[in-house]
Amino acid sequence: MNILFVCTGNTCRSPMAEALMKAKKHNANVKSAGIFAEDGHSVSEHTRAVLAEVGLSSEYTSRAVSKELLEWSDLVLCMTESHKQTLALQYPDFQEELFTLKEYVLIDDDQWKQLIDHYTHFEEKRAWVLSHADESLNEVELEQHLLKELDTEIEVIKQAEESLPNLNIIDPYGQSVEVYRETRNELDQTLKLLANKVEKETE
Repeated sequence: MNILFVCTGNTCRSPMAEALMKAKKHNANVKSAGIFAEDGHSVSEHTRAVLAEVGLSSEYTSRAVSKELLEWSDLVLCMTESHKQTLALQYPDFQEELFTLKEYVLIDDDQWKQLIDHYTHFEEKRAWVLSHADESLNEVELEQHLLKELDTEIEVIKQAEESLPNLNIIDPYGQSVEVYRETRNELDQTLKLLANKVEKETE
């Protein structure tokens, strides 16, 4: 399995993820890149420092996401939902490989299916309400009517979304070394789960 970690500039989160993942036991090849990265930059000073604290080297230079890297990848794990959405727009042919790192390891298929089912039911009922609404209603009245009729469905979706974890990895860019340390620790805990999942999937 080939895994590509993606962040913005490929000098903080994604190279951290690459270094931390390479140090774990798993059956995967690992690389990282940045959506807006410039090739050849070193990792940030704080990234180097917090990786050194756990005995990891940061001899690494940045690179931009490319079609070639995506073709190499079996799995593209983004640091945030925004990164995932940006890649999906830029490279629509690779959407099936795109996940946030936390999404891939923390959310099971049943949770996603349940949420999608809630969205589907909401849209079906919304269409029905609109088709049966009093034609004399103005735009504001129609909106109020929809909110009243869909109140239960809106609440169900809200609760389902709130039950999902935050899918973004902390962005430490421009912040203190303590924040970089928090990001490293958050990544490390999540990557332990990823390594276990990869081991099971590649046995």
